[in-house]
Amino acid sequence: MESHTTTIVRRPIEASVARSWLLVNARQSDIFDRAHGSRADQIVLDLEDAVDPDLKPAARDAVATWLERNSAWVRINSRGTQFWSDDVDQLSGLPGLAGVMLAKTESPQQISETYDRLGGSTPVLALIESAVGIEEAPSIARARGAFRLAFGSGDYRRDTGASADDLAMAYPRSRLVVASRIGELPGPIDGPTVGTSHSQLREQSAMSVSLGLTGKLCLGEEQAPVVNEVLSPTPSDVGWALQFLADFENRGGTVRDGSDLPRLGRARKITRLATAYDVLPA
Repeated sequence: MESHTTTIVRRPIEASVARSWLLVNARQSDIFDRAHGSRADQIVLDLEDAVDPDLKPAARDAVATWLERNSAWVRINSRGTQFWSDDVDQLSGLPGLAGVMLAKTESPQQISETYDRLGGSTPVLALIESAVGIEEAPSIARARGAFRLAFGSGDYRRDTGASADDLAMAYPRSRLVVASRIGELPGPIDGPTVGTSHSQLREQSAMSVSLGLTGKLCLGEEQAPVVNEVLSPTPSDVGWALQFLADFENRGGTVRDGSDLPRLGRARKITRLATAYDVLPA
């Protein structure tokens, strides 16, 4: 009997405003379709941490085959490893490659070299996982091909000896937020929450929002709906934005004082995100 591969159609959330980024083990090609149909805004097929060195060629083949008919991001190995070159060469030109997440980014040159090797049009998401990467974040954010920054919080803690305490993690997270603003990039993506507690995930996602991060890595499909909810504009924020814009239009678009301009920008941003996430009131 002839078999057919089904292409899954998802409601697109642009990567620039994507909230939940689901990491998917590239060795488990049998779950690619399920992950692609999940509530995650974006999925990232992981060729790096999730794959042992001797299994990387087979995993890379599976990813390349799947991307012939579907779209996803791919986490590739760091520029300093022997696997980077094979990753970019095999992925380059694949129709479904939405972009790459470059592991252990520590310099702008690593971003630009990856971008150039992929043909100069594939966005590169910088996964920053070390003290060096955090301190180089502003220059990384301004690199040619840089699309967005993400925080590899687990490796950062291992590199620095820092705890997972919110206070200990406030500096690197804030550094990525400031760097993203300097580089005129979308807000950064926070590291994942380990464990199955939805209350902990909700609490940590709220902390991300409070610091200015606008996305979060997910380790399981069940985390995506929680992350999406917490990282979306609240109903009260949406209500305020719609009311402000209505009042602004009713007075003929007149800016009354200096405080109106930042409010207008915030109201337009909230409305734009609410539209993208389909959370506008009916």
